[in-house]
Amino acid sequence: MAKPEIRLRGFEGEWKNTPLYECLTISNERNSSNEFKKENVLSVSDDFGIINQIKHLGRSYAGKDISNYKIVRPSQIVYTKSPLRAKPYGIIKNNVIETGIVSVLYAVYNVTKEVCSEFVNWYFTPSYRTNNYLLPLINKGAKNTINVTDEMALQGSIIIPKKEEQLAIADFFKSLDSMIQGVTKKIASLKQMKQACLVSMFPQEGETTPRVRFKGFKGEWEKKILNDCLDISHEKNLDNRYGKNDVLSVSDDCGVMNQIELLGRSYAGKSVSNYGVLNNGEIVYTKSPLKSKPYGIVKMNTGKTGIVSVLYAIYVAKENTSTGFIHYYFDPAWRLNAYLLPLVNKGAKNTMNISDEMALTGYIMIPKDIREQQKIATYFTSLDKQISLQEARLEKLKQIKSACLDKMFV
Repeated sequence: MAKPEIRLRGFEGEWKNTPLYECLTISNERNSSNEFKKENVLSVSDDFGIINQIKHLGRSYAGKDISNYKIVRPSQIVYTKSPLRAKPYGIIKNNVIETGIVSVLYAVYNVTKEVCSEFVNWYFTPSYRTNNYLLPLINKGAKNTINVTDEMALQGSIIIPKKEEQLAIADFFKSLDSMIQGVTKKIASLKQMKQACLVSMFPQEGETTPRVRFKGFKGEWEKKILNDCLDISHEKNLDNRYGKNDVLSVSDDCGVMNQIELLGRSYAGKSVSNYGVLNNGEIVYTKSPLKSKPYGIVKMNTGKTGIVSVLYAIYVAKENTSTGFIHYYFDPAWRLNAYLLPLVNKGAKNTMNISDEMALTGYIMIPKDIREQQKIATYFTSLDKQISLQEARLEKLKQIKSACLDKMFV
C-alpha cells in the first residue's frame, strides 16, 4: 500500500499493489476472415503511441498472409516486444485510434472493469517504470529478441488507485497533452509563416521589388555589393578585457551565444588576446560548415558583447545599412548558399577557403531606404520572439508532464 507524492484534489486513501493479470486479460481475436487489410495494420511508437503503419511510416510491413494477425480495438492495450534504447524490453501502449490489426509478435490485452486503459498507458510511459516492471520477467534471446510470452508479461505487479482516480489522472494527462499539441502546432505555424515571409518579403531572382511590402515604401531595391554595406571589424581583445567566460559561438538555430552556455564548456586556447571583439548589433560569419549551410553561417549578435576566434569574420554596418536586415537576408539556407557558393573554395578536411574580404564581394538586394530595412528586421525579430516564447512554454509543459508522470504515480 502506498500514496503518490502529488495527488489530484478530492482523492485520498492508499493505492493497491495489484498483479497485472488482475488488470489485463489476453485477447486472441484474430483476423481470420480477413476483414482487415494491409491498410489497417498498426504499429507502436514510444513517442506517438499506436499508429497506422501506412499513414505514419509510408508503407505496410505486413507479409502476404495477415489472417493470423491480432485484432486491436480502441481501449485495448498492446505490448510490442521490439527493444528501444530507452526501453530495451519493449513498449506498452493503449489504442486510442481506430480498430486495426497487429503482427502475432505483439501481445494484445483487454482491460478489466476496474481498470482504465489510459491509466495503464500513462503508468508505463516513463522508461524507468516500464523497464523496472519488465526486467524480472524477460529473458533476452539471440539477436536481442525478447523472450517473454503474452502470459508471462502479466506476472508483475503495478500500484493503482480506485478507478475513479485512474480516470481523473487519465483526463489530467489528456488535457496536458492537448495543451502540448496546441503549443506545438502554434510553433509550427509561426515557423511556417516566417519561412513564407523570408521568401515573399525579399525580391526573387530577376526581380527588384518584393511581393509583400510594408505600407509607405515604394520603389525598386538596389543590387549592391556587400562590401558597400559592411566593413571588416579589426577590434581585438588585446587588453584582455574579455576572458574565456566571454567567448561566443554561433549556432544556426540559436544565433550568437555564450560558448559555455551553448556547448557546456569553453574551447578557447590559453590566450584570448588575439580574439576578435563582437559587439551587440555586429555581424559575424563563421566558416564552419553545416549540412544545410555548407559554406558557413552569417548571424547578428543580439546579445552581450563578447569575443570570437580569429577564424570568425566580424563586420560592422556602413551608413544606410541595418545589420538586422543583413541577418535576416541570410537566414534562409538557400539564399545564403547561393550567395557564398561562387566565393568559397572548400579545402582539405572541408575547411572554408575564403578571406574576410572575399566574403564581402558578392551581391545582395537591399532597400534604398534604411527605414524599410529596419522595419523588416523589426518584424522578423518580433516573430522570432514569439517563436521563442512558445518554445519556452512548450519546454515548461514538457517538464511539468515529466514531473507529473513521476510524482503522480507510485
